[in-house]
Amino acid sequence: MLPVPYERVLTELRAFMPEARLITDPLRTLAYGTDGSFYRLIPKIVAIVENEEEVVGLLRVTRAHQAPVTFRAAGTSLSGQAVSDSVLVLLGDHWRGCAISADAATVTLQPGVIGAEANRKLAPLGRKIGPDPASIATAKIGGIAANNASGMCCGTAQNSYRTLSSMRLVLADGTALDTGDAVSRSAFWRSHKSLLDGLQDLGARTRADEALAGRIRDKFRIKNTTGYSLNALVDYEDPVDILQHLLIGSEGTLGFISTITLNTVPEHAHKASALLFFPDIAEACRAVALLKATPVSAVELMDRASLRSIEDKPGMPAQIKGFGPDVACLLVETRAESVAALDSQLAEIAAVLATTVTIGDGAFTTDAKACEGFWKIRKGLFPAVGAIRELGTTVIIEDVAFPLERLAEATVELQALFVKHAYHEAIIFGHALEGNLHFVFTQAFDTDAEIDRYRQFMDDVCTMVVKGYDGSLKAEHGTGRNMAPFVEMEWGPQAYGLMKEIKALFDPEGLLNPGVILNGDPEAHLKNLKPMPPAHPLVDTCIECGFCEPTCPSHKMTLSPRQRIVGWREISRLTRDGADPARLAALSDAYDYQGIDTCAACGLCSTACPVGIETGLLIKALRGQKRGAVAQKAGDFVADHMGGVLGMARTGLRLADLARRVVGPDAVSAAARTLTAGHLPGLPRNMPKPVGFTPLPGHVSLPDAPAVVYIPSCVSRTMGPAAEDPEQTPLPEKVEALMRKAGFRVIYPEELSSQCCGMSLESKGLAAQADAKADAMLEALAKASNNGALPIVMDTSPCAFRLKKRLTDGGMKILDIAEFLHVHALPRLDIVKSAEPVVLHLTCSTRRMGLDATLTAIAKTCATQVVVPEDVGCCGFAGDKGFSTPELNAHALRHLKKDVPAGAKSGYSTSRTCEIGLSDHAGLPYRSIVYLVDACSRPKTAVPATTRTPEAAF
Repeated sequence: MLPVPYERVLTELRAFMPEARLITDPLRTLAYGTDGSFYRLIPKIVAIVENEEEVVGLLRVTRAHQAPVTFRAAGTSLSGQAVSDSVLVLLGDHWRGCAISADAATVTLQPGVIGAEANRKLAPLGRKIGPDPASIATAKIGGIAANNASGMCCGTAQNSYRTLSSMRLVLADGTALDTGDAVSRSAFWRSHKSLLDGLQDLGARTRADEALAGRIRDKFRIKNTTGYSLNALVDYEDPVDILQHLLIGSEGTLGFISTITLNTVPEHAHKASALLFFPDIAEACRAVALLKATPVSAVELMDRASLRSIEDKPGMPAQIKGFGPDVACLLVETRAESVAALDSQLAEIAAVLATTVTIGDGAFTTDAKACEGFWKIRKGLFPAVGAIRELGTTVIIEDVAFPLERLAEATVELQALFVKHAYHEAIIFGHALEGNLHFVFTQAFDTDAEIDRYRQFMDDVCTMVVKGYDGSLKAEHGTGRNMAPFVEMEWGPQAYGLMKEIKALFDPEGLLNPGVILNGDPEAHLKNLKPMPPAHPLVDTCIECGFCEPTCPSHKMTLSPRQRIVGWREISRLTRDGADPARLAALSDAYDYQGIDTCAACGLCSTACPVGIETGLLIKALRGQKRGAVAQKAGDFVADHMGGVLGMARTGLRLADLARRVVGPDAVSAAARTLTAGHLPGLPRNMPKPVGFTPLPGHVSLPDAPAVVYIPSCVSRTMGPAAEDPEQTPLPEKVEALMRKAGFRVIYPEELSSQCCGMSLESKGLAAQADAKADAMLEALAKASNNGALPIVMDTSPCAFRLKKRLTDGGMKILDIAEFLHVHALPRLDIVKSAEPVVLHLTCSTRRMGLDATLTAIAKTCATQVVVPEDVGCCGFAGDKGFSTPELNAHALRHLKKDVPAGAKSGYSTSRTCEIGLSDHAGLPYRSIVYLVDACSRPKTAVPATTRTPEAAF
C-alpha cells in the first residue's frame, strides 16, 4: 500500500495511463530510480509517459495532491538531479522524433532522442548538434538540454543554450508553450501574463544593474552550470526568449522540455589529432592559452597521474612510462572542411607549438585509426580509476572551471588538496581550452569518518575554486544535489536571490524536482548517498553510469544491465544482513523474471561499459546456481548424447511442421502452450523445418584444391529454412556448395553429428558441460585442420565467437563465416550485384567480434541497396529465448518493420535462431548471408558439378 497521497495519485493516473507504465513494485522502483550519480532515492511511483498529453495530465494530478515530480531522460547525470523519493517520470518509446530542416541548419528533436542518434542522422548532411558530452552515445536530448551539457569540442559557443532556436515546454501547472509558434506565444501571453511580466521585470532590473550584469557575463565566459542560466536575463529582452533559455540547464526544476529545435553546427570530415607531452602542468597550460587563438577544435589536458593510470593498457605509447613525475599531456584536435584548409590550420598550430617546450614524440596525424587510439586514451581515464577502486567504494567525477590564464596554478593547488585529504588515486583531466577540469577519485560512504573526509575535501575544493579563482563549481555536469548547498557561495546573495525569484515564478509550490539546484540544507550533498555493496566479482566494478542501456534488448521491458546489477546488489546486501526478509523475498521473486529470465545474455552491454562488464555472465552464473542435481545430470546427458538430442529436436520440428500443415500455425501454438504448461507460450510463425546433413566426400571433385575445414553448427544441422521461405536448401549444403564454387576442397571434423560448441548449455548456466563440448569440438577441429594448418570456418556467428573465446591454441584460427566470405571466398568469385534492396542484421556476436563492418561490406558487394535497421541491436531471440520468452524477441524488434525498405524480399544475417524471430517481425524471410553471396556469384574458374540426394531429417 502506497502512503498518502500517492495511492490517490496512482488511482488518478490510471484513468489515462495504462497499468503497465505505472510502476510501484520494490524491484523496479529501486532499479528504475537509480541514475549515474552517487545519490540514492527510491521513488514511490515510476510513471513512463509516452506523449505530452500524459505529461500535462500527470502534472495536474500530482499538483492537486502536492506530490513532487522529477523528470528523467537517460539517467546518466552525475550530480543527483535525476533521483526522487516521490514521482519519477521516465520517457517511453514515443519520444524519438527527429526532423531536419531542408537546409539542415536546424534540427527539431524530442527529448528521448539519443544525442549520437541525432548526429548519425545529421552526418550525411555535414552537420551535427553542438553539445558533445562524453555520454552522447547514451544521453538523451532532454537531459542534454536540461543540464546544458557541453563536452570536449563545443565549449561555451555551441552548447544547448547558445544553439537553441525554439522549444515546446510544459510548465508546472500543465500549461504547454511552443516558443516557435506565434499562436502559442500569444495564447501564453494571455494565460500567463504575470509570469512573463515577472521575467521581463527580472531581466530589466538585472540589465540595469551594471555590476550584476557584468558579473553574470563574466561568469559565463567560462563553462558554468552552477545554478540557473542567469545569462538569459542579460542576453535577451523578450520574456519568452528569457523563459526558454532559463529552461536550458534548469535540471527539470522549472518545466518539462517536450521538443527542442537546435541550430546545427558543421561536422567537418577532415580531422587531425596529436598527443603532445610537456615537462609540467605549467608549460602545458601555457600552450593551451596560446592554442586558444588558433583553429583547434579540442584541447584535452591530462596530468601525470592520469597518464600513469593508463600507461600499462594495451596500445598506450611506450614512452609514457619513461616520463618524469611532473609531465603533462595535451590531446589536440583540429577539423576543417577540406584537405587544403586542414593543412593550413596545421601549419598555424605548429607555428604556435614551436614556441612551447614539448618532450617525447608527438606529431599531428590524419590517420583515423591513430586518432581513434588517442581519443581512447582520453576516454579510458575515468574507467581506469573505476576499475581499480576498492570494493564497496564508488567513483566520483567532479568538474570545475577556472579562468584560462590561471589554469596551471589551479591544477597544482587541486593536486595538493588530493594529497591533503589522502585521495592518492585521484587524477585530473579536462577540456583545457575552456578552463574546465575533471577530477576523479574513489570514495566510500559506509562510515562517518569517510563521509567527513568527503565533506572536508569538498569544502576545501569549493573554497579554493570560488574564493581563490572565482571559478565554476559545476562546469558542465549540472548542479544537482551535489553542489546545491554551494550555489550561493559561488554566485553571492544578490544573484542567488534572482535564482530564488525565478524558481518562485515558474514553480511557486516547489513541486518540480525539489532539492535540486536550490537547497537550503547546507549538508544536502552528504545525504541520501548511494551504497555500493559487493554483489558478485563479475560486476562489482560497475559504476552504474548507464552507458550499457541502449545496447540491451530488455531495456524498457524489464531491466537493463545497470538495473540488473542494482537489483542484485540490493538482494546480496539483504541476504548478508538478514535485516528485512520480506523485502528480500519480494525482490528475489521479481528478479527471477525481471533480472534472470528476460536477460538475453548477449554481451553487447560490455561493448558500451566503460569498465568492460558483461552483465550476462552474472546472469548465467545465477542460472547455474539455480541448477540442482537433476538439472546438472540432465546437462551431462545432453552433452554426452548430443547426436541423439539433436535427432529428438528434428523429430519435434517435423511434428510441428506436420501439425502446422494440417491444423494451422495458431492451433499448433495453442497446443504447444498447453502441452508445455506455458513454458512455450507459442511457436514462431517462421518455425524452421527439420534438416539432416551428411557431408560429401572432400576428395571427390576437387582433390587438388586448397582445403578448408567447415564445421556447421548444430543449429544449422538441425534447423532448416521455414516452410514459407522460397529458398529451401539447408545452410550446410549451401555453404558447402559455395565453398566448392570458390574452388575450395571442404573437409569436415570427425563425428560431426555429435559436435556442438556448448552455447545452449552455457546460456542455461551449465558452464562445465558447455566447456566440455566446446573443448571436444576444438580437439576435433585441431585434428581436421592438421593443428591449424588449414582455415576453420563456422557458419553461425554466436558459435564462432564462443569457440574463439574458448580457443587457447595459438596455432588454430577459427573464422566466422563473414571472415571467410570476405577474405577467402569473394576474391575467388565474380559478383553480379542484385538490384533488390536487402535488409541486414548484425548479430551481437558479429558486433563483439568487430565484424559488423565486414558483414556490411559483404552485403554491399552483393546488393545495390543494403539497409541496417537503425533501431535494432540484439534481436532478443537469444538461442531459445525466442521460444520460451517470445516477448523479449518482440520487444527487441519492435522498431524493425518500419526500416524494411519497399521492394525488399529478403533479410540476411549469420545466426539461424536470430533469423527465426527476424522473419516473424520483419514480415520477410531472413537467412544466412551465404545465400546472398551464392545467388550473386559465379565461379572465376569452372568447377566440377556435384549433386546431392535430398536427405531425410531423421
